[in-house]
Amino acid sequence: MDSSTLAIIIAGLLLMLWNLDFVASLLNLKALSPELPAEFVGIYEQDKYAKSQAYTAEGTRFDIIQSIFSLCLLLGFWFAGGFQWLDSIVRGFGFNPTLTGLCYIGILGLGSMLISLPWSYYENFVIEEKFGFNKMTKGTFITDAVKSLLVSAALGAALLSGLFWIFENVAHAWVWAWAFYTAFTLLLTYLAPTYLLPLFNKFEPMEDGFLKDAIFEMAKKCNFPLTDLYVMDGSKRSTKANAFFTGFGKRKKIALFDTLIKEQSQEEIVAVLAHEIGHFKCKHIVKRMAIGIVKSAIVFFLLGLITTKDSTIARTLFDAFKVENISIYVGIILFAILFTPVSRILGIFSAASSRKDEFEADAYAKLVQGTEIHLISALKKLSVQNLANLTPHPLRVFLDHSHPPMMRRIDALRGSKDTPTLTL
Repeated sequence: MDSSTLAIIIAGLLLMLWNLDFVASLLNLKALSPELPAEFVGIYEQDKYAKSQAYTAEGTRFDIIQSIFSLCLLLGFWFAGGFQWLDSIVRGFGFNPTLTGLCYIGILGLGSMLISLPWSYYENFVIEEKFGFNKMTKGTFITDAVKSLLVSAALGAALLSGLFWIFENVAHAWVWAWAFYTAFTLLLTYLAPTYLLPLFNKFEPMEDGFLKDAIFEMAKKCNFPLTDLYVMDGSKRSTKANAFFTGFGKRKKIALFDTLIKEQSQEEIVAVLAHEIGHFKCKHIVKRMAIGIVKSAIVFFLLGLITTKDSTIARTLFDAFKVENISIYVGIILFAILFTPVSRILGIFSAASSRKDEFEADAYAKLVQGTEIHLISALKKLSVQNLANLTPHPLRVFLDHSHPPMMRRIDALRGSKDTPTLTL
């Protein structure tokens, strides 16, 4: 296959993926119904339900416009020879290969961030503001952007420097690069809750009281090694609510958004946390990490193939993107583009697995509480609070929803035939 044919195939696949997402978005808009589901009568006021549909519609239109812009920008930069142009510039600096690669990817990353800022600003201060979610000040928005840039630069430089050195100096580089990447990401997962998340949010230990006691009692019942319980100032940026847990081994930490505590009853909060504990008890976290490690091995194997300087595959790919010199740093960028269609397909399977996990975690919460009432009530409140779309189109769900539609979750909790069976 010559480079021109490969370029046409890659561009065609990117356009096909965009069209698939576009069709799914249109069908999702068409699936919006003004009729409030009977399950939510008395929970969702009719005007707020109409507001949730307007929120879904506006967000979908925004996503479509942004995706058109991003695709056109990528194709324009590619076919105008932008990847070669930038490579010529950074090579002209006369740096060593590692520093040259950091400059190349750093410039692309900075450019991408600057281009995305107006979109992010509009999303937060126009759409989220319009529907009552945004609590972020412009100062916080700017501070977050600067912090994100600095953290990304520091972590990215450390990771990429190691990868560049390995590919330049080590035999069977893809194996060692994969091992280095895996160790780096696992270390980051361990350190992020303590050192990175506090850069953006405050985590205060939960005050003693009935709620704290109820949570620790649930953790004990589930044999969940809970050591720390925090309240996060999620209201600093949004009225949306959530909860999550972090930690390895015998030290687990749970963080609750302050917005969750404000809107939910004690039983509902405990139900939400029982759901999160369910992910741990059902080994979903370990499974996802294992899948991620295997997937990264495949990625690095393929990356090795397309960055070997005497490889016909590498030469054809670099010619397709109009790049003269084969290098690991340009190869990473080109591979990310080339891998997009494959990643999209893998994402469908990942989303399906995630939806299955959510059903199992719901079933676990029901089992340990002895009732589905509290979790159903909590899920309904979260749906209303977050203006969730209650009637997503099946194609949109199939392509990328990590959580099942809310009505399906409620039906499963109430004992539909596909409810997962779990035992303590």
